[in-house]
Amino acid sequence: MPIYEYECNKCGEEFERLVFGRAEVRCPACDSDDVRKKFSVFGMSGVERPFAGTNSSGCSTCSSSSCKTCH
Repeated sequence: MPIYEYECNKCGEEFERLVFGRAEVRCPACDSDDVRKKFSVFGMSGVERPFAGTNSSGCSTCSSSSCKTCH
């Protein structure tokens, strides 16, 4: 159940909608169905640990923040 960002081609209103399947999306300001999905950037907050496969320590060969291999 993703939330998408839309812009109305008729009145220019920008809005978000939680979309289920292929549900029709209408502008909340003018009720037009002439809307386009905007490009959205995915964001997260409250992440406590790095994602799997990423290394936030700065070292590419171990988990230390500083080592002989890196410097």
